[in-house]
Amino acid sequence: MNPTVEEVTAAIIKRSQASRQAYIAAMKSCMAQNPPRKRLSCGNLAHGIAACAQAEKERIAQGKTPNLGIITAYNDMLSAHQPYAEYPQQIKEAARELGATAQVAGGVPAMCDGVTQGQPGMELSLHSRDVVAMATAIGLSHNMFDGNLFLGICDKIVPGMLIGALQFGHLPAVFVPAGPMPSGLPNREKAAKRQLFAEKKISREEMLSVESASYHSPGTCTFYGTANSNQMLMELLGVQLAGASFINPGTALRTALTRAAVEKLIAITAAQDYRPLYEVVTELSIVNAIIGLLATGGSTNHTMHLITIARAAGIHLCWEDMQQLSTAVPLLARIYPNGQADVNHFQAAGGMAYLIHELRHGGYLNEDVVNVMGAGLDSYCCKPELVDSKDNAPAQVIWKEEITRAGDAAVLAGAERPFAEDGGIRLLQGNLGQAIIKVSAVAAEHRSVEAPCRVFDSQDELKAAFENGELFRDLIAVVRFQGAAANGMPELHKMSPLLGVVQDRGFKVALITDGRMSGASGKVPAAIHLSPEAARGGLLGKIQDGDVIQLDADRGQLELKVDAKTLDKRKPVKQAPAATTLGREIFRRLRASINRPEQGADVLF
Repeated sequence: MNPTVEEVTAAIIKRSQASRQAYIAAMKSCMAQNPPRKRLSCGNLAHGIAACAQAEKERIAQGKTPNLGIITAYNDMLSAHQPYAEYPQQIKEAARELGATAQVAGGVPAMCDGVTQGQPGMELSLHSRDVVAMATAIGLSHNMFDGNLFLGICDKIVPGMLIGALQFGHLPAVFVPAGPMPSGLPNREKAAKRQLFAEKKISREEMLSVESASYHSPGTCTFYGTANSNQMLMELLGVQLAGASFINPGTALRTALTRAAVEKLIAITAAQDYRPLYEVVTELSIVNAIIGLLATGGSTNHTMHLITIARAAGIHLCWEDMQQLSTAVPLLARIYPNGQADVNHFQAAGGMAYLIHELRHGGYLNEDVVNVMGAGLDSYCCKPELVDSKDNAPAQVIWKEEITRAGDAAVLAGAERPFAEDGGIRLLQGNLGQAIIKVSAVAAEHRSVEAPCRVFDSQDELKAAFENGELFRDLIAVVRFQGAAANGMPELHKMSPLLGVVQDRGFKVALITDGRMSGASGKVPAAIHLSPEAARGGLLGKIQDGDVIQLDADRGQLELKVDAKTLDKRKPVKQAPAATTLGREIFRRLRASINRPEQGADVLF
């Protein structure tokens, strides 16, 4: 095993020993004291089965066969989740054929960050993860289920579901994806058009046609943002079937994989080969997930989500762990925005099977893990294939062929000849605090910038300055009061095309913010998740226009070049009164109590 991976894994295990033991003890106690349905009174049980068909009532009441709970994030506005409309019925039919039962335990909210980008609704996005976690727990609170299936894909939804699922870690769990939409307009063309639109060189009508050619059908968006990073993580955590992540909706294999998920879950319930979630999500599998994130250039949102997920399982993870792993884990995938391929190209080039094969043979993964497929990682190096059905029986899936060669060396690289020697997510530290930067899409010559700054309190202010021609110089743009306590920590993609134009004009440019950029962090160096944030007394609140700042991603430095005496004399700028429309007012208590990004930016733990 790679010595850095081994060292970090050991450190996490040691650091988490007391809390992890307490979590496992709580899960075992919960199973012993509250086994599914066993403690329900006749009245409780009658309510839980009242709407079922008679045969299902009898099965559930007898308690001799598994009853599966379904938590769904279905809505038909969110393209990635629209295919889930038919999944509950498919799952129920599969469960029935396999001698079990299934019920929809509850629904959780599923907002689309693509719809809310640059809009007031984005201020609810990060909070929605914790709401999803709580809604998941409410759905499962009836204690009717022997195992649980989770229908979710996108940004905050999957982390929220997993956090909630871990409160029921005494039960087995399987996550069921719906897959990406087919490839549309190439990402390079879309990005180029966005910059032209920012420069007012194309009309709104033309820009809408470009965006609609990119986001065009049911399924996940095809760029490698947080949604598709979620799918990669679920496989490496072991809670999703091997190779299930990137199969398009509406295909025979997609349908068969959904049935296979039901079959696998039934097999690991207490009635058979009991494999509870707490045995699957461990220190070892958490490290494997981080390694997958680094090796693929995944979303920076997971520098927060993984910390909260880990804490939900009694595991203490920190940014320093991710930084240390990033120095050792090579970049093996080039998927937009870290390349021009999309996730369909990634899948065609060998996908997760080849990625995991190479990570294993490079010594980067912990092997002593269990998952929904069984023990170890052998299955995860194989692609799922359909088996011809007989006598009109449902199609079956087998995992037979190990993927040992990449189909496209421009998309997937081997561990011995990676695209980069490190994972690209780095920790910046200095007198401004600490921040995350993703450099896998940033050219080497742009990774160090020292320049006077221009300070903004919103991305709209930056946009206005761009349109007035005020940004075309060597510049570090500071956008503050975008942290979790200030306004919910929205993603700030509206600025990416603007700063990209400045960079393309030959200027040195960078961004510093206490907000987020997510999986779409691109070619402009961006120090994000800066902590402490301006709204909680961070030095960010004292920066003034013209102050010189040094951002050096290679050295991990983030320094405000103003002497301490001068800073002591400055009074921090106060945040303007927060807007209260479009639902934001009812989240004010979450903003007040949320913890720092390096602690997970949650209100749960």
